[in-house]
Amino acid sequence: MKFGVFDHVDRGNSSLAELYESRLKLAEIYDRSGFHSYHIAEHHGTPLGMASAPSVLLSAVAQRTKRLRFGPLVYTLSLSHPLRILEEICMLDQMSNGRLEVGIGRGSSPYEMGYFGVDGARSGKIYTEAYQIILQGLTSREINFEGEVFQLKNVPVEMECVQKPYPPFWYGLSHPNAVPWAAQNSVNIVCNGPSAPVRAITDRYRQEWQQAVGSTGAAMPMMGLGRHLMIAETSREAFEIGKRAFGVWFRSLMHLWRKHGTPLTTYPIPEDFAAAVNAGIVIVGTPDEVIDGLRREIATSGVNYVLTRFAYGDLTHDESVRSLSLFTSKVMPAFASEPAYA
Repeated sequence: MKFGVFDHVDRGNSSLAELYESRLKLAEIYDRSGFHSYHIAEHHGTPLGMASAPSVLLSAVAQRTKRLRFGPLVYTLSLSHPLRILEEICMLDQMSNGRLEVGIGRGSSPYEMGYFGVDGARSGKIYTEAYQIILQGLTSREINFEGEVFQLKNVPVEMECVQKPYPPFWYGLSHPNAVPWAAQNSVNIVCNGPSAPVRAITDRYRQEWQQAVGSTGAAMPMMGLGRHLMIAETSREAFEIGKRAFGVWFRSLMHLWRKHGTPLTTYPIPEDFAAAVNAGIVIVGTPDEVIDGLRREIATSGVNYVLTRFAYGDLTHDESVRSLSLFTSKVMPAFASEPAYA
C-alpha cells in the first residue's frame, strides 16, 4: 500500500510567505519519509487555493526534494493554453529528473472559470482539445491540430520530458460511468467522499483495465482515495484540533459558492465534522485508531493508494508536523508489509 499527500494549499492564519515555506518544509518530510507523491490543487480567487500557479510552487518542491514525486491535481486545462502547460510539464519533469505526476481536469467551479472569461458549458470542449494537444506535443516534435477551439499548424516542440513517452497522468472520478476512458488509457484516478460508492469505481476500473491493458504485463495504475487525517496522543486532542482546522478548510471550500448565493448541497464531504468522521471521510485519533480507520476505508473502497492530508485549514506548522510524525513513525509501518488491495 502506497501513501501520497494531497494539498489544496488553502489559506490559514499565516502570511503567504510563511504558508509556502511551511509547505516546502513539509514536502521535505514527505520526501525522506517514503511518501509516493505530493499532489497540489489549482484554484483561483478563493482562499481554498494559494497555489493558483501550481508549477511555480512545484518548481520549488523539485529543488527541496530528492525522491518524492509530485504534480498538480489538477492542471485546469480550460484556463491555460495547452502549449504553455506542455512546456511547464517538460520543464518540471526535467528539473526533477523524471518525478512529475500530471493531473488534468476541466475545472469544477464555474465562478473561477468565469473570472477568466471561460463559459463553463464550453470548458469540456476546451479541456478535451487541450489534452489532445498536450499528448501530441509529448510524443512528437511538431504539433498539427484542427479543432473547434484550437487550430495549430506546424508548431515546433523543442522541449521533452525525462519520462517516456510522458509522465503518469491523473484524473478525478466520482462516477463509474467515467471509468472506461481512464482505465483504457491507464490514467491514474483519485476519488473523494464515502468509501462504499468508491468501490463501484475501483471494481469497474480493474475490470476495464484488465480487458484493455492487463494482458500486456503493465503495472496496475493508482486508484486513490483522499482522506483528511489528524493524529495525536489522545483521541480527544485529535478530534478537537481536527474539528477546528476542518471547519476553516470547509469554509474555504464553499467560499465562492456561498459568495454567489449558490451553496452546494450535494457535496460528498459533509460540513459537520462528527458526521465526516463517522463516515470515514476524516480519520482522527491515536495512531492505533487511525490504523484501524485506514484499513477499514481501504478494504471498503478497494483502492491501492491513499492521498493523505496533513496541512489544511488553520493548522499551524507544528500541529501538522506532530500529526505527520506520528503517522510516519507509528501508522505507516503497519502498512509496510501489506500489499495493495487486490
